[in-house]
This record gives sequence, C-alpha cells and structure tokens, in this order.
Amino acid sequence: MTLARWAVWIVTVLSCSVAANSQTQTSSPAATLAWATVSPSESGLSDARLRLLDAAIRSGEFKKIGSVLIARHGKLAYEGYFEGDAATLRDTRSATKSITDVLIGISIDEHKLSGLDAKVLTLLPERARKIQNPDPRKSAITIEDFLTMSSPLECDDWNDASRGNEERMYLVEDWAQFILDLPIRGRMRVGEQVEAPPYGRNFSYCTGGVFTLSEVLEKATGARADRYAREKLFEPLGITNVEWVYSPMNVPQTGGGLRLASRDLLKIAQLYLDGGQWQGKRIVSEAWVHRSTQPRARIDEATEYGYLWWLKSFKSGEKSYPAFFMSGNGGNKVVAIPALDMAVVITSTNYNTHGMHEQTERILTDYVLAAVE
Repeated sequence: MTLARWAVWIVTVLSCSVAANSQTQTSSPAATLAWATVSPSESGLSDARLRLLDAAIRSGEFKKIGSVLIARHGKLAYEGYFEGDAATLRDTRSATKSITDVLIGISIDEHKLSGLDAKVLTLLPERARKIQNPDPRKSAITIEDFLTMSSPLECDDWNDASRGNEERMYLVEDWAQFILDLPIRGRMRVGEQVEAPPYGRNFSYCTGGVFTLSEVLEKATGARADRYAREKLFEPLGITNVEWVYSPMNVPQTGGGLRLASRDLLKIAQLYLDGGQWQGKRIVSEAWVHRSTQPRARIDEATEYGYLWWLKSFKSGEKSYPAFFMSGNGGNKVVAIPALDMAVVITSTNYNTHGMHEQTERILTDYVLAAVE
C-alpha cells in the first residue's frame, strides 16, 4: 500500500470511528436525559456578574468552592468548576437527605408505604422486640416524625453532648438500633407554662432518624434503598454514576454522604421545581412535592423545615426570593427558587468551618441572584 493510500485509509477509519462514537452517544438513554444548555444572557442572567463570580472564587475570596451551576427555565445556563470537573462526584454530606424524601414520596405514590402516619416500629418489628428504654411514645413515632426532624428521641447532631449525636452512632455496628434505643428527649423550661411549638413540632436535627428510613424503605418496597433509588429515581433522571456510604451492616446511608456529580444534583432541584417531572416524565407526584416543601417545623426566625428540605427566603438588593433547598456540611447548597424558575448548585469542601454556610449563601445572594436581569 502506497503512503498516499495508507493516509486515505487512516482518515477513513478515523472518520468512521468518530461517526460511530457520535451515534452511540446520541442514542444512549443518558444522553437523551442530559441537560439542554443556553448562554447566561439567553436565560436572563448577566454575563458580567457571573464573570465577577468566577473571578471572586478563583482569587480565593471564597474558600474551597468546588462548583457552581445555574439552571433557568429548565436549561443549564452557567457551569463553573473550581475543584474537579463535571465528572467529579461531590460529597455534599447532609444535602442528600432530601433524596430520601423523594424515595419516601415514590414509595407512597406506589402504595408500598401506607402514608406519613405509618409507625416506624410497626414496620420494623424485629427492632421493636429488642428495643431499650421502651416507652409508648416510641411506638407512636411515624415516618413524618423522621422526615421533619421532630421525633421525641434524644437525638441532636447540633449538640455534642446529645446521646444520639451522629458521631456516636458511627462508633457502633447497628446504627438503626442505636437510634431506636435512645431515651425520650426532655426539655427544661422556666415556669410551668408550656408554649406550643410552631406547627406543633419541636425540631431536633437527627441524622440517625433519616438513616433509619433506609430500613423502612427496604421493608416496604422489598428492595434495598440504593437499588430502589437506582430504579425509581436515578435511571429515570439519566443519573448513572453514584457512590453511596454504607453502615457496618451494609445498609445504605440515607442520612447523607451520597456522592453525585454537580449536574445530577441540579437535576434533583429541577425535578422538584417542575412538580415531580423530569423532561415531561413523571417521577414523583406533584402532591408529594408540594407537601415536602411546605413548612412543618421551625428552626429559627429565618428558617423552616419541610420533609428533609430547608425553607428560607434569600435577599438580593431590594428583592427577597422564597426558596426550598438541600443543605450539607461544608456549606453545600442545592437550591430551588420557584419565583425565578431557577435551580442552583453550590458545592464546597469547607467542612466543619466557621462561616461555611454564610459564604455559599453570599455566593447565592451577591452573585447568582444579583445576576438576574
């Protein structure tokens, strides 16, 4: 074969290979479920403001920011990576608790779970038989109690002295039994008058309660929580790369730590913005999305809690925007802002540091919301 013929043959083979690969990518299920993209200006966002955001993060004004993504009107409008890239799986810690809410909603939609008032110990009779610190109030604990962080168990991750603090749970083998064995929480007060809490629930942040829902899901659906999530949530969303944390007894940790790529985290927010649909396909009922993002417990003057979703208004300039969002250690945020039809992901590895949430909220208010034209 002459040199000229050899060159033609090489070009032909490479062209066929590229065409074949392109055809494969286009026809794959994941590709058909990928984000449509637009420029910031096409989605009503200021290019100049987003360039300032990029410069501020790269200059070190904001510490350990991994990525910032913005979707507007269902299309990806801005994508910035500062640690890792689009394929990097992000450990957003407790932000992924909200995914457990989606799974509970799907299982109720499918009539695998009877409803929010289903009793946890009735669903887990083997746990009930060997429970410590028995109390009738434990038998009354419902799925809704764990979804709203308001069970009567003495479990508070924000209190280092709490017997149910998640760091103590990680030291033992059987996490669910550890949580269900806890005593009932007490509240000291001044005077005899008992003031009723807002929405009738006392908030107490408890990762272990959300983990226990992993066993509830498996009992109700017949599938381990990670496999149920893959079939009912991730595959329909075109999410193919996930990494779970597992307990020593090989139970998926539905209380946080699930690793997802930034674009896939953004899909969860967009799913709820669109009332439980993704690209026209129903994943979870609109009624469940609405219930999950309504206030069920009060955290502080500015913040309320739904079913494993945080509720707060973010102010930019003279305007205030109500939002529901996923939140995790490090300042991780996955935010849905209905009034703007906007979803935002901010990932960070700024774990256990003072001001971690304040800095990502400043990215949201001073740059992302300020970019809305």
